[in-house]
Amino acid sequence: MEEVETPEIIEAPVPTLYEEATVTDLPDGTSATDVADVTNQAVGTAAGMSTLAMILIGLGVVLVLWLIATYNGLVRLRMRVREAWSDIDVQLKRRYNLIPNLVESVKGTMGHEREVLENVTKARTAAIGNHGSPEEQAKTENMLSGALKTLFAVSENYPDLKANQNFLELQRELTDTEDKIQASRRFYNGNVRDYNTKIQIFPNNVVAGPLGFNMETFFQIENDEERANVKVSFNDKK
Repeated sequence: MEEVETPEIIEAPVPTLYEEATVTDLPDGTSATDVADVTNQAVGTAAGMSTLAMILIGLGVVLVLWLIATYNGLVRLRMRVREAWSDIDVQLKRRYNLIPNLVESVKGTMGHEREVLENVTKARTAAIGNHGSPEEQAKTENMLSGALKTLFAVSENYPDLKANQNFLELQRELTDTEDKIQASRRFYNGNVRDYNTKIQIFPNNVVAGPLGFNMETFFQIENDEERANVKVSFNDKK
């Protein structure tokens, strides 16, 4: 009995997943090198976007910190302005309180100067009732200073007031108060200048308004005559 030869079976190699993808998925004319290049480009793009995001986040943090620092700085300057105005207000009230005693002390001697005394009283009332801006208050305060200057000038025509210790003491206290008002005024205006400058410079001027910070008004005296302190000399005329 003849032996039947069994045909030799040759096993074909099974392609790997990469080979399958290379053979079946790649478009015609595309090599594995092209796939690697595309992959590297995608990775590079993702890294670039991540870097850009980090930069934007960093800029946002810097902006927030700058806004906080700017806001706090403006708040401090505004508080200094308000404190300086409080000092002026204290001295103005002190002057208001001295004036009635002054008028009362000269009323008996200067009975014929009724208009002068009434002008002082009216100017004091107007100044007390003025609760407007510093600019508006400065106008009424200047009127009061002018009325007091007239009173002291007229009082020189009454020698009896030279010996009136009450009048002399009130005059001294008013002069001292006027000096303190001038010093407080200069301090206030200096703080207003610093505050207004801080608001106007760039980039603070971009955010100052939206954050609620507005320009403050100087407490001005309008002319040289009004700048003079309320003083009077009782020296004998030669």
